[in-house]
Amino acid sequence: MPTTVYDPPELEPGTLRVTPLGGLGEVGRNMTTFEYEGKLLIVDCGVLFPEEHHPGVDLILPDFEPIKHRLADIVGVVLTHGHEDHIGAVPYLLKLRQDIPLIGSSLTLALTEAKLKEHRIAPYSLTVKEGQREQVGPFDLEFVAVNHSIPDALAVAIRTPAGLALATGDFKMDQLPLDDRLTDLRAFARLGEEGVDLFLVDSTNADVPGFTPLERSIGPVLDQVIAKAPRRVIVASFSSHVHRVQQVLDAAAANGRRLAFLGRSMVRNMTIAEELGYLHVPEGVLIDYKKARDLPDDRIVYMSTGSQGEPMAVLSRMANLDHAIEVGSGDTVILASSLIPGNENAVYRVIDGLTKLGANVVHRANAKVHVSGHAAAGELLYCYNILQPRNVLPVHGEYRHLNANAKLAIDTGIPADRTIVGENGTVVDLRDGVARVVGQLDLGFVYVDGSTVGEITEADLKDRRILGEEGFVSVIVVIDTATGRIISGPDIHARGVAEDDAVFEAVKPKIAAALLESVQSGVRDNHALSQIVRRTIGRWVNQSLRRRPMIVPLVIEA
Repeated sequence: MPTTVYDPPELEPGTLRVTPLGGLGEVGRNMTTFEYEGKLLIVDCGVLFPEEHHPGVDLILPDFEPIKHRLADIVGVVLTHGHEDHIGAVPYLLKLRQDIPLIGSSLTLALTEAKLKEHRIAPYSLTVKEGQREQVGPFDLEFVAVNHSIPDALAVAIRTPAGLALATGDFKMDQLPLDDRLTDLRAFARLGEEGVDLFLVDSTNADVPGFTPLERSIGPVLDQVIAKAPRRVIVASFSSHVHRVQQVLDAAAANGRRLAFLGRSMVRNMTIAEELGYLHVPEGVLIDYKKARDLPDDRIVYMSTGSQGEPMAVLSRMANLDHAIEVGSGDTVILASSLIPGNENAVYRVIDGLTKLGANVVHRANAKVHVSGHAAAGELLYCYNILQPRNVLPVHGEYRHLNANAKLAIDTGIPADRTIVGENGTVVDLRDGVARVVGQLDLGFVYVDGSTVGEITEADLKDRRILGEEGFVSVIVVIDTATGRIISGPDIHARGVAEDDAVFEAVKPKIAAALLESVQSGVRDNHALSQIVRRTIGRWVNQSLRRRPMIVPLVIEA
């Protein structure tokens, strides 16, 4: 069913308004606004990575339109952790107002500030840690430690006179975490005793039964794979996955290998993590990648970006023989990360390309080289039973994830009418312990394309898809509009449609006849004549060549 768009009413005094601007119905661009007494608090501000049907797009941002005219009302942005889908859009928000305070843990802010530096933005930031409480405008914030696939992740409890909301960010309940930092279930229980009025909970693994495997179960597998590798080892992961990089560093050291980072974001993020003490590099293991090329093949491990098949990332360039390191027979490539929905084709294309070059590609489907950073159904059930929230708004996931999460909530006794499966732009008001949907905003996708932000439209992307899939045809005709006689042309040039432009000789008489008939019928407008040329050649190409290319006609009046 199509979404019914309707404006919310004016916010009543004593009511907390919650509006997700991204992250619902998708895995990425997580962003939620909380409004109370005229002030706005934002939790997370991330990006969504483009898929194959977004040709030329670099990033996809949340739609800031509902808050653009209220930038002065924003009292802060809470960043739950340092992954791109939660911090990647911060530079674009701060370009609208640079002094919006950023609130987050030490590592989260360090990764965000490094990103902002590239945009020449010096932010105002407030570093917080678990157990800390801060009053930010009318919002009383308490930060709770949660375990995730990056250190220093935090949930945030948001207190207002309207009630208590708890946003988990991304989390899981690993009982033996690599950094010994558990999800603080004691704090969850305490908040449950106080009374959680609205629970905004990570949904990414809600449709996965049981419990997410332990992160430390990956280390021995990586160690075994590296130990058996006859030549070079290349491990691809997210550039912010500190825990996974730590495991690869340890495995490299255990097997007498050096490790080199590949990719600008990997080098930047791991340098920050090491400086802050979140990454512990064994002595003598790290080496600059230029010097690493002088080492014997069986003494080196490369840690790279590109685990999602991104076209410009290191691993894709290796698969396309467009990188200084040429993958060959005997090399081992490990994809040590999850598959983000929508990236499957791109990832398998990279796997095929590397396999064709002779590499042994190890990935989640054939070895336990990755575990998720998100709570599975069993862990979510524990949270619902501990917290017993009055209302639930599943966030962070595609629709199947949100629905699965909502079902878990209902199974634990939360009434179905208090469990809201929303979408981006769903406006939820919390008052007197009851959460109600009061509006649905019309939100879109904001595309970053090179140096432009928000200028690329769906129509532009459709044109790009047509160009990429169906080809391009240009037609130039010089015509005497008094008589309809063609003075020059039609000159037809095509790209990606047919092997030889000579195939279009058959349609030229049809174009001439259609123009003559139109002029004799009184048509004189160049645009109208151009559309006649477009329809004539378009119909012929579709019938004769079974193609629907982009057609650009130009009728010139003599």
